[in-house]
Amino acid sequence: MKAPMEANADIVTATTEYERWLSGFCTLHTPDLEYKHARMSDATDPFPFFRGTYYRWAEWWPEVCPDEVDAPAVLAVGDIHVENFGTWRDANGRLCWGVNDFDEADELPYTNDLVRLAASVQIAGDAGYLGIKLGWACRAILTGYREALEVGGLPFVLEERHPELRTLATAAEREPVRFWKKLTAVLDEPTARLPATAREALMRSFPAAGLSTEVRFREGVGMGSLGRPRYLMLGEWAGGWVAREAKAVAAPATAWAAGRTGQSLLMADAANRAVRSPDSFYQPGPEWVVRRLAPECARIDIGLLACAEDVLRVFWAMGGEIANVHLGTAGAGKRILRDLSRRPRKWLVKAAKQATAAVLRDWQIWLT
Repeated sequence: MKAPMEANADIVTATTEYERWLSGFCTLHTPDLEYKHARMSDATDPFPFFRGTYYRWAEWWPEVCPDEVDAPAVLAVGDIHVENFGTWRDANGRLCWGVNDFDEADELPYTNDLVRLAASVQIAGDAGYLGIKLGWACRAILTGYREALEVGGLPFVLEERHPELRTLATAAEREPVRFWKKLTAVLDEPTARLPATAREALMRSFPAAGLSTEVRFREGVGMGSLGRPRYLMLGEWAGGWVAREAKAVAAPATAWAAGRTGQSLLMADAANRAVRSPDSFYQPGPEWVVRRLAPECARIDIGLLACAEDVLRVFWAMGGEIANVHLGTAGAGKRILRDLSRRPRKWLVKAAKQATAAVLRDWQIWLT
Protein backbone atom coordinates (compact mmCIF):
# COMPACT_ATOMS: atom_id res chain seq x y z
CA MET A 1 0.00 0.00 0.00
CA LYS A 2 1.41 3.38 -0.95
CA ALA A 3 1.93 6.19 1.54
CA PRO A 4 -0.75 8.89 1.85
CA MET A 5 -0.60 11.51 -0.91
CA GLU A 6 2.21 9.74 -2.74
CA ALA A 7 1.50 10.74 -6.33
CA ASN A 8 2.26 8.28 -9.11
CA ALA A 9 4.60 9.22 -11.93
CA ASP A 10 1.80 9.41 -14.48
CA ILE A 11 -1.80 8.58 -15.25
CA VAL A 12 -0.94 5.23 -16.84
CA THR A 13 0.76 3.99 -13.68
CA ALA A 14 -2.05 5.37 -11.52
CA THR A 15 -4.66 3.56 -13.61
CA THR A 16 -2.84 0.24 -13.36
CA GLU A 17 -2.42 0.56 -9.59
CA TYR A 18 -5.98 1.71 -8.99
CA GLU A 19 -7.52 -1.09 -11.03
CA ARG A 20 -5.36 -3.63 -9.21
CA TRP A 21 -6.61 -2.21 -5.90
CA LEU A 22 -10.22 -2.18 -7.16
CA SER A 23 -9.99 -5.86 -8.07
CA GLY A 24 -9.67 -6.59 -4.37
CA PHE A 25 -13.36 -5.69 -3.96
CA CYS A 26 -14.84 -7.52 -6.95
CA THR A 27 -13.87 -9.46 -10.06
CA LEU A 28 -13.49 -6.77 -12.70
CA HIS A 29 -15.16 -7.20 -16.08
CA THR A 30 -12.34 -6.94 -18.64
CA PRO A 31 -14.48 -5.95 -21.67
CA ASP A 32 -15.89 -3.00 -19.72
CA LEU A 33 -12.39 -1.89 -18.69
CA GLU A 34 -11.25 -2.05 -22.29
CA TYR A 35 -14.28 -0.04 -23.36
CA LYS A 36 -13.58 2.51 -20.62
CA HIS A 37 -9.95 2.89 -21.70
CA ALA A 38 -11.05 3.34 -25.31
CA ARG A 39 -13.48 6.10 -24.36
CA MET A 40 -10.78 7.76 -22.27
CA SER A 41 -8.58 7.72 -25.39
CA ASP A 42 -10.91 9.85 -27.51
CA ALA A 43 -8.52 12.56 -28.72
CA THR A 44 -11.41 14.92 -29.53
CA ASP A 45 -13.26 14.78 -26.21
CA PRO A 46 -11.65 15.04 -22.74
CA PHE A 47 -14.93 14.67 -20.83
CA PRO A 48 -15.05 10.83 -20.77
CA PHE A 49 -11.45 10.89 -19.54
CA PHE A 50 -12.43 13.30 -16.76
CA ARG A 51 -15.40 11.15 -15.73
CA GLY A 52 -13.38 7.95 -15.81
CA THR A 53 -10.41 9.04 -13.70
CA TYR A 54 -11.71 10.23 -10.35
CA TYR A 55 -9.03 8.08 -8.73
CA ARG A 56 -6.39 10.31 -10.29
CA TRP A 57 -8.23 13.45 -9.13
CA ALA A 58 -8.25 12.04 -5.60
CA GLU A 59 -4.50 11.53 -5.86
CA TRP A 60 -3.38 14.98 -7.04
CA TRP A 61 -6.22 17.32 -5.99
CA PRO A 62 -4.65 18.34 -2.63
CA GLU A 63 -1.43 19.34 -4.42
CA VAL A 64 -3.08 21.07 -7.38
CA CYS A 65 -5.53 23.05 -5.22
CA PRO A 66 -3.63 23.56 -1.93
CA ASP A 67 -5.68 26.60 -0.89
CA GLU A 68 -8.82 24.45 -0.76
CA VAL A 69 -7.48 21.46 1.18
CA ASP A 70 -7.89 22.92 4.68
CA ALA A 71 -11.57 23.81 4.24
CA PRO A 72 -14.06 22.27 6.70
CA ALA A 73 -14.62 18.57 6.08
CA VAL A 74 -18.06 17.16 5.35
CA LEU A 75 -19.58 13.94 4.10
CA ALA A 76 -19.18 14.79 0.41
CA VAL A 77 -20.18 13.28 -2.95
CA GLY A 78 -16.57 13.04 -4.14
CA ASP A 79 -17.01 12.24 -7.83
CA ILE A 80 -19.41 15.05 -8.67
CA HIS A 81 -19.82 16.45 -12.19
CA VAL A 82 -22.52 17.93 -14.40
CA GLU A 83 -23.85 14.47 -15.35
CA ASN A 84 -24.12 13.18 -11.78
CA PHE A 85 -27.64 14.52 -11.23
CA GLY A 86 -30.93 12.85 -11.98
CA THR A 87 -34.50 12.20 -10.90
CA TRP A 88 -36.45 9.72 -8.80
CA ARG A 89 -39.88 9.24 -7.27
CA ASP A 90 -40.11 9.68 -3.51
CA ALA A 91 -42.36 7.74 -1.12
CA ASN A 92 -45.28 10.04 -2.02
CA GLY A 93 -44.79 9.56 -5.76
CA ARG A 94 -43.37 13.06 -6.26
CA LEU A 95 -40.73 13.63 -8.91
CA CYS A 96 -37.49 14.72 -7.22
CA TRP A 97 -34.09 15.78 -8.53
CA GLY A 98 -30.57 15.73 -7.15
CA VAL A 99 -27.29 13.84 -6.95
CA ASN A 100 -27.92 10.27 -8.07
CA ASP A 101 -24.56 8.53 -7.56
CA PHE A 102 -22.78 8.29 -4.21
CA ASP A 103 -20.25 5.58 -5.11
CA GLU A 104 -17.32 7.80 -4.09
CA ALA A 105 -18.83 9.43 -1.00
CA ASP A 106 -16.24 10.21 1.67
CA GLU A 107 -15.25 12.71 4.36
CA LEU A 108 -13.65 15.52 2.32
CA PRO A 109 -13.18 19.29 2.35
CA TYR A 110 -16.43 20.81 1.12
CA THR A 111 -14.40 22.57 -1.57
CA ASN A 112 -13.67 19.26 -3.32
CA ASP A 113 -17.23 18.94 -4.59
CA LEU A 114 -17.48 22.57 -5.68
CA VAL A 115 -14.14 22.56 -7.51
CA ARG A 116 -14.84 19.26 -9.25
CA LEU A 117 -18.29 20.39 -10.38
CA ALA A 118 -16.84 23.66 -11.71
CA ALA A 119 -14.00 21.82 -13.45
CA SER A 120 -16.55 19.55 -15.12
CA VAL A 121 -18.28 22.66 -16.47
CA GLN A 122 -15.01 23.86 -17.98
CA ILE A 123 -14.13 20.48 -19.49
CA ALA A 124 -17.66 19.94 -20.84
CA GLY A 125 -17.38 23.38 -22.41
CA ASP A 126 -14.03 22.50 -23.99
CA ALA A 127 -15.68 19.38 -25.42
CA GLY A 128 -18.54 21.42 -26.90
CA TYR A 129 -21.31 20.14 -24.62
CA LEU A 130 -21.90 23.50 -22.95
CA GLY A 131 -21.48 27.09 -24.08
CA ILE A 132 -21.39 28.84 -20.68
CA LYS A 133 -18.49 30.91 -19.40
CA LEU A 134 -16.79 29.40 -16.38
CA GLY A 135 -17.13 32.59 -14.34
CA TRP A 136 -20.89 32.68 -14.87
CA ALA A 137 -21.24 29.01 -13.97
CA CYS A 138 -19.15 29.40 -10.81
CA ARG A 139 -21.22 32.39 -9.72
CA ALA A 140 -24.43 30.40 -10.20
CA ILE A 141 -23.06 27.34 -8.38
CA LEU A 142 -21.80 29.35 -5.40
CA THR A 143 -25.02 31.38 -5.20
CA GLY A 144 -27.15 28.23 -5.05
CA TYR A 145 -24.72 26.61 -2.60
CA ARG A 146 -24.67 29.59 -0.23
CA GLU A 147 -28.44 30.15 -0.37
CA ALA A 148 -29.15 26.51 0.46
CA LEU A 149 -26.72 26.63 3.38
CA GLU A 150 -28.32 29.78 4.74
CA VAL A 151 -31.83 28.28 4.85
CA GLY A 152 -30.80 24.82 6.00
CA GLY A 153 -31.30 23.10 2.65
CA LEU A 154 -33.37 23.34 -0.54
CA PRO A 155 -34.94 19.98 -1.48
CA PHE A 156 -35.79 19.85 -5.19
CA VAL A 157 -39.30 18.50 -5.80
CA LEU A 158 -40.34 19.07 -9.41
CA GLU A 159 -44.10 18.95 -9.13
CA GLU A 160 -45.01 22.64 -9.20
CA ARG A 161 -41.57 24.26 -9.03
CA HIS A 162 -38.24 24.32 -10.90
CA PRO A 163 -39.52 24.34 -14.50
CA GLU A 164 -36.01 24.11 -16.00
CA LEU A 165 -35.36 20.85 -14.16
CA ARG A 166 -38.83 19.58 -14.98
CA THR A 167 -38.16 20.21 -18.69
CA LEU A 168 -35.08 18.00 -18.50
CA ALA A 169 -36.98 15.36 -16.54
CA THR A 170 -39.62 15.06 -19.27
CA ALA A 171 -37.28 15.03 -22.28
CA ALA A 172 -38.20 12.83 -25.26
CA GLU A 173 -35.73 10.04 -24.49
CA ARG A 174 -37.48 9.48 -21.15
CA GLU A 175 -40.84 8.74 -22.83
CA PRO A 176 -41.94 5.39 -21.30
CA VAL A 177 -42.48 3.38 -24.50
CA ARG A 178 -39.12 4.47 -25.86
CA PHE A 179 -37.38 3.84 -22.52
CA TRP A 180 -38.70 0.31 -22.05
CA LYS A 181 -38.11 -0.66 -25.67
CA LYS A 182 -34.46 0.27 -25.28
CA LEU A 183 -34.02 -1.36 -21.88
CA THR A 184 -35.77 -4.62 -22.72
CA ALA A 185 -33.74 -5.01 -25.93
CA VAL A 186 -31.18 -6.80 -23.74
CA LEU A 187 -33.59 -9.75 -23.51
CA ASP A 188 -32.20 -10.86 -26.87
CA GLU A 189 -28.85 -11.43 -25.13
CA PRO A 190 -27.85 -14.54 -23.15
CA THR A 191 -29.02 -14.93 -19.55
CA ALA A 192 -26.42 -13.91 -16.99
CA ARG A 193 -25.24 -16.07 -14.11
CA LEU A 194 -26.15 -13.95 -11.12
CA PRO A 195 -24.18 -14.21 -7.85
CA ALA A 196 -26.39 -15.34 -4.99
CA THR A 197 -25.77 -12.16 -2.98
CA ALA A 198 -26.74 -10.00 -5.96
CA ARG A 199 -29.90 -12.02 -6.57
CA GLU A 200 -30.92 -11.67 -2.94
CA ALA A 201 -30.36 -7.89 -3.01
CA LEU A 202 -32.31 -7.49 -6.25
CA MET A 203 -35.25 -9.65 -5.20
CA ARG A 204 -35.61 -7.71 -1.94
CA SER A 205 -36.17 -4.60 -4.05
CA PHE A 206 -38.89 -6.14 -6.26
CA PRO A 207 -42.54 -5.29 -5.48
CA ALA A 208 -43.67 -8.88 -4.95
CA ALA A 209 -42.16 -12.26 -4.16
CA GLY A 210 -42.12 -15.10 -6.66
CA LEU A 211 -42.11 -13.01 -9.82
CA SER A 212 -40.68 -14.52 -12.98
CA THR A 213 -37.57 -12.52 -13.80
CA GLU A 214 -34.89 -12.24 -16.46
CA VAL A 215 -31.28 -11.33 -15.61
CA ARG A 216 -28.70 -9.85 -17.94
CA PHE A 217 -25.20 -8.52 -17.47
CA ARG A 218 -25.10 -4.75 -18.16
CA GLU A 219 -22.11 -3.80 -20.26
CA GLY A 220 -20.92 -0.33 -21.24
CA VAL A 221 -23.02 1.56 -18.68
CA GLY A 222 -21.71 4.62 -16.87
CA MET A 223 -18.08 5.69 -16.99
CA GLY A 224 -16.36 6.05 -13.64
CA SER A 225 -17.53 2.63 -12.43
CA LEU A 226 -16.95 0.74 -15.68
CA GLY A 227 -15.30 -2.55 -14.88
CA ARG A 228 -17.37 -3.31 -11.81
CA PRO A 229 -19.97 -6.02 -12.46
CA ARG A 230 -23.52 -4.75 -13.09
CA TYR A 231 -26.64 -6.88 -13.39
CA LEU A 232 -30.08 -5.99 -14.69
CA MET A 233 -33.16 -7.82 -13.43
CA LEU A 234 -36.39 -7.42 -15.40
CA GLY A 235 -39.85 -8.70 -14.60
CA GLU A 236 -43.49 -7.97 -15.35
CA TRP A 237 -45.76 -7.04 -12.49
CA ALA A 238 -49.36 -5.77 -12.41
CA GLY A 239 -49.45 -4.90 -16.09
CA GLY A 240 -46.03 -3.43 -16.73
CA TRP A 241 -42.28 -3.83 -16.56
CA VAL A 242 -40.24 -3.58 -13.37
CA ALA A 243 -36.45 -3.22 -13.51
CA ARG A 244 -33.64 -3.11 -10.97
CA GLU A 245 -29.87 -2.83 -11.32
CA ALA A 246 -27.24 -4.21 -8.95
CA LYS A 247 -23.70 -2.79 -9.13
CA ALA A 248 -20.70 -4.10 -7.22
CA VAL A 249 -19.60 -1.91 -4.31
CA ALA A 250 -16.05 -0.74 -3.59
CA ALA A 251 -14.43 1.71 -1.20
CA PRO A 252 -14.06 5.27 -2.54
CA ALA A 253 -11.02 6.11 -4.65
CA THR A 254 -9.95 8.59 -1.99
CA ALA A 255 -9.19 5.61 0.25
CA TRP A 256 -6.84 4.27 -2.44
CA ALA A 257 -5.21 7.67 -2.93
CA ALA A 258 -4.58 8.09 0.80
CA GLY A 259 -3.45 4.51 1.37
CA ARG A 260 -6.23 3.88 3.88
CA THR A 261 -7.36 0.40 4.85
CA GLY A 262 -10.62 -0.64 6.43
CA GLN A 263 -12.52 2.19 4.72
CA SER A 264 -16.16 2.44 5.77
CA LEU A 265 -18.72 2.65 2.98
CA LEU A 266 -20.52 5.99 3.22
CA MET A 267 -22.90 5.84 0.25
CA ALA A 268 -26.01 5.23 2.32
CA ASP A 269 -25.06 7.87 4.90
CA ALA A 270 -24.48 10.52 2.23
CA ALA A 271 -27.80 9.80 0.49
CA ASN A 272 -29.91 9.41 3.62
CA ARG A 273 -28.56 12.38 5.58
CA ALA A 274 -28.94 14.84 2.70
CA VAL A 275 -31.67 17.46 3.04
CA ARG A 276 -34.09 16.10 0.46
CA SER A 277 -36.88 13.60 -0.05
CA PRO A 278 -34.96 10.35 -0.53
CA ASP A 279 -35.19 7.70 -3.20
CA SER A 280 -36.40 4.66 -1.27
CA PHE A 281 -35.24 2.38 -4.10
CA TYR A 282 -31.60 3.45 -3.77
CA GLN A 283 -30.28 0.65 -1.56
CA PRO A 284 -26.52 0.45 -0.93
CA GLY A 285 -25.35 -2.75 0.75
CA PRO A 286 -22.03 -4.30 1.72
CA GLU A 287 -21.52 -5.94 -1.68
CA TRP A 288 -24.07 -4.43 -4.06
CA VAL A 289 -25.87 -1.14 -4.55
CA VAL A 290 -29.36 -1.62 -5.98
CA ARG A 291 -31.41 1.04 -7.72
CA ARG A 292 -34.67 1.20 -9.62
CA LEU A 293 -34.56 1.71 -13.39
CA ALA A 294 -37.53 3.57 -14.86
CA PRO A 295 -38.23 6.45 -17.26
CA GLU A 296 -38.44 8.95 -14.41
CA CYS A 297 -35.39 7.56 -12.56
CA ALA A 298 -32.34 8.51 -14.58
CA ARG A 299 -29.71 11.18 -15.01
CA ILE A 300 -30.58 14.29 -16.99
CA ASP A 301 -28.60 16.02 -19.71
CA ILE A 302 -28.34 19.81 -19.34
CA GLY A 303 -27.15 19.96 -22.95
CA LEU A 304 -30.83 19.66 -23.86
CA LEU A 305 -31.43 23.21 -22.61
CA ALA A 306 -30.94 25.75 -25.38
CA CYS A 307 -31.26 28.89 -23.24
CA ALA A 308 -28.17 30.03 -21.32
CA GLU A 309 -30.38 31.51 -18.60
CA ASP A 310 -32.00 28.11 -18.00
CA VAL A 311 -28.59 26.41 -17.89
CA LEU A 312 -27.41 28.87 -15.24
CA ARG A 313 -30.54 28.15 -13.20
CA VAL A 314 -29.63 24.47 -13.33
CA PHE A 315 -26.10 25.28 -12.13
CA TRP A 316 -27.69 27.25 -9.29
CA ALA A 317 -29.69 24.13 -8.44
CA MET A 318 -26.58 21.94 -8.61
CA GLY A 319 -24.87 24.21 -6.10
CA GLY A 320 -27.95 24.02 -3.89
CA GLU A 321 -28.05 20.23 -4.10
CA ILE A 322 -24.38 19.93 -3.14
CA ALA A 323 -25.22 22.04 -0.09
CA ASN A 324 -28.14 19.68 0.64
CA VAL A 325 -25.66 16.79 0.77
CA HIS A 326 -23.07 18.68 2.84
CA LEU A 327 -25.74 19.70 5.37
CA GLY A 328 -26.00 16.03 6.24
CA THR A 329 -22.90 16.67 8.37
CA ALA A 330 -23.94 18.12 11.71
CA GLY A 331 -23.02 21.79 12.14
CA ALA A 332 -21.55 22.01 8.63
CA GLY A 333 -23.62 24.98 7.47
CA LYS A 334 -22.20 27.59 9.86
CA ARG A 335 -18.62 26.34 9.49
CA ILE A 336 -18.79 26.43 5.70
CA LEU A 337 -20.40 29.88 5.56
CA ARG A 338 -17.63 31.25 7.78
CA ASP A 339 -15.01 29.70 5.54
CA LEU A 340 -16.69 30.97 2.38
CA SER A 341 -16.74 34.52 3.74
CA ARG A 342 -12.93 34.46 3.99
CA ARG A 343 -12.29 33.24 0.46
CA PRO A 344 -11.30 35.56 -2.42
CA ARG A 345 -14.11 36.54 -4.78
CA LYS A 346 -12.95 34.32 -7.67
CA TRP A 347 -11.46 31.45 -5.70
CA LEU A 348 -13.67 28.84 -7.38
CA VAL A 349 -12.80 30.00 -10.91
CA LYS A 350 -9.09 29.88 -10.08
CA ALA A 351 -9.26 26.44 -8.48
CA ALA A 352 -11.39 25.03 -11.32
CA LYS A 353 -8.88 26.26 -13.89
CA GLN A 354 -6.00 24.70 -11.95
CA ALA A 355 -7.83 21.40 -11.70
CA THR A 356 -8.85 21.48 -15.37
CA ALA A 357 -5.25 22.05 -16.41
CA ALA A 358 -4.16 19.02 -14.36
CA VAL A 359 -6.87 16.85 -15.94
CA LEU A 360 -5.86 17.91 -19.45
CA ARG A 361 -2.17 17.24 -18.72
CA ASP A 362 -3.06 13.72 -17.65
CA TRP A 363 -5.26 13.30 -20.73
CA GLN A 364 -2.41 14.26 -23.06
CA ILE A 365 -0.11 11.76 -21.35
CA TRP A 366 -2.81 9.09 -21.64
CA LEU A 367 -3.17 9.76 -25.38
CA THR A 368 0.56 9.33 -26.11
